[in-house]
Amino acid sequence: MTADLLSELNPLAPSDLARPQRDVSPARLGVVISGSLNDNLRVKLDDDLIVEGVAAGSYVTIKGQTDRKFFGLVTDIQLDVTDADLLAQSPPDPGNPRLEIYRGTVAYSVLHVKPMLVKEGQGEAKPVKSVPSHFAVAYRSTPDEVREIFAADERTAYRIGASVEDESIEIRLDLERLIERSSAVFGRSGTGKTFLTLPLLASIIRRDLASVLIFDMHNDYGYTLKGDGGRKLKGLKQLNAICHKVVIATLDEESSKSRGSRPDFALHIGYDQIEPEDIETLRGVLNLNDVQVNALHVLKRRFPNNWVHQLLSSDVSEEVQELFDSNKIAEYTYYALQRRLSRLLKFDFLRRKVTEDFAERVLNHLISGESVVVEFGRYGNDLPAYVFVANFLTRRIHRRYVEMKEAAEGGGGEEPKKLVIAIEEAHKFLEPDVADLTIFGTIARELRKYNVTLLIVDQRPSQIDAEVMSQIGTRITCALSDEEDIRAVFTGIGGAPHLRNVLLSLESKQQALIMGHAVPMPVVVRTTEYGEAIYRQFADPSAEMTPEARAEANRQKLGRRPLDEGLV
Repeated sequence: MTADLLSELNPLAPSDLARPQRDVSPARLGVVISGSLNDNLRVKLDDDLIVEGVAAGSYVTIKGQTDRKFFGLVTDIQLDVTDADLLAQSPPDPGNPRLEIYRGTVAYSVLHVKPMLVKEGQGEAKPVKSVPSHFAVAYRSTPDEVREIFAADERTAYRIGASVEDESIEIRLDLERLIERSSAVFGRSGTGKTFLTLPLLASIIRRDLASVLIFDMHNDYGYTLKGDGGRKLKGLKQLNAICHKVVIATLDEESSKSRGSRPDFALHIGYDQIEPEDIETLRGVLNLNDVQVNALHVLKRRFPNNWVHQLLSSDVSEEVQELFDSNKIAEYTYYALQRRLSRLLKFDFLRRKVTEDFAERVLNHLISGESVVVEFGRYGNDLPAYVFVANFLTRRIHRRYVEMKEAAEGGGGEEPKKLVIAIEEAHKFLEPDVADLTIFGTIARELRKYNVTLLIVDQRPSQIDAEVMSQIGTRITCALSDEEDIRAVFTGIGGAPHLRNVLLSLESKQQALIMGHAVPMPVVVRTTEYGEAIYRQFADPSAEMTPEARAEANRQKLGRRPLDEGLV
């Protein structure tokens, strides 16, 4: 067959006869035939390659002119033809000699590659602002190139997993950049979000980059967590390298004892410590309207120190009757509030009087460099309890962080230690109707203004306010199946439509698409299985400790005992 005939059959690609000096490196994929900066590049796959050997999420290096290299991600794979009518009329059967003639000429494969970074010579990789020329050669990125892209300072680098193409290639994200802005771990139920989040938080704690406050809805982070088949795995408190930095507070002592957890103290909240703003967050959960919320503030002004006790009392006092008579509160509004808030009475952690400000105790642990896990016990299945406690503690801690930060800026004290607040079922606090009312919406919008950021763990990103989603700096996304959730997870991400196919290609467990502030470009990783491999990373508590820190750890172990010495 002549070169002219080959060119006629496939005008988009030069024939082998026309380019005898072609690079035949096994890493070569093909050549760029079209595309744009705002869209994918189209790379025609070489006819001697099998398209089935390339997967969405694979890394591609494209050699530009001079010494310029473009790095991109395969976002889609397409089968194309130059003459659809010809193949439709007479498709060759397997074994037919015409099959080899057609393959790569009349029928060919195209990779859609999203360019992300460009590197010139020995310089640093930077975001792309141009595209490679026609017929630039595309290769599979080498292990060294991938390692170079994801290289990070050892002090702040976290190995989150390995490349899905080559398990010898470690993928690292920058923990310092992760905590600079709020971040999120998304994925449908059963995809292993907790197994991914726990070692991530443990690494932040170990490197002393920030204190961590975890609202442990399902009792998975503190002492033990449940693995497949009911296996018990180690929580943060059992990881030797950080156990001295982790404090467990429980809302349910009975549950902690039955589960064999080892909490450091029980957390109680007094009626006199509750403010109307703590209840406002429950408006969706308790079905409160604006009139009822306004009535809370009226009661607070009239009974500053015991408004909750007054409201929950079965007897109507003379002072409350005066509010009825003066039309400051409608009687039916008062009784409706009473019925709805009576659900709070069943929470044993709520007391009429407490002897300690437990929010202040949690705060003191955090600013001293320790991290706190709040276990909910059986209350984790009670949404009003979870929403109330998370909002109650976070409002007060954030308020103090604002005070300390402003004092430090005025020369009146030290800056507070960075704080990451990890919260599950975050959409309950960040839905469009309540995001403006909750402290979590405020923190997400503030970015790192007061040294406080969020780590959101959720399976329904579509229910989180779009403005809040746009402020999330790093997104670690496991498999999702709902179309609205898939669309939401890309809110505010450049080139998002091209990454959709990459997300859809994830396996149901131990794979995640990472994009945003903590990585130089989107990456698909096979995450490290939570178990012995993780334990070994945190096996030696003294490896990274100074003698002073080791002495302090021993002092804390001796001076702070569990609630119940009989717990095992």
